[in-house]
Amino acid sequence: MLSEREELLKTLHAGPVILRKLIRGLDDAALRRRPGEGEWAIVEVVAHLADTEERAIGRLQRMVDDEQPFLAAYDPERLAEEHRYLELDVATALDRFERLRSAHLAALESLDDGGWHRIGRHEENGPMTVELQAAHIAGEDGNHLGQIARLIPE
Repeated sequence: MLSEREELLKTLHAGPVILRKLIRGLDDAALRRRPGEGEWAIVEVVAHLADTEERAIGRLQRMVDDEQPFLAAYDPERLAEEHRYLELDVATALDRFERLRSAHLAALESLDDGGWHRIGRHEENGPMTVELQAAHIAGEDGNHLGQIARLIPE
């Protein structure tokens, strides 16, 4: 019998593996090339995934520990500038993403049914369960992996 949670967990496990394969062997120029004005280079997308993962873990912890906590929105563009994504080492950013994703998965896999239904109140998106947040992160993986695939030179 299929389980939505197991499908989410499989997708979340796959993200870092696919990402590592996608960027393997790319030279520094390919990793830092911005495709156009206001668009991110591959290294910036990898760093964004790591920062998103860090925030997801924090939100998950608050949702599990507190009753309907407030989940502040953040500006990814501002974070990219503050953290100087374009200057980061892609291997370091990828290692960070993998480490954070492992911690996130461990936390999710430890939850019982009640934990998956815990609610937080997102500043922009309103009420969301732990399960919906996990689905959102899995969707972000797909979106950003596709973005990176389109940036890889032929």
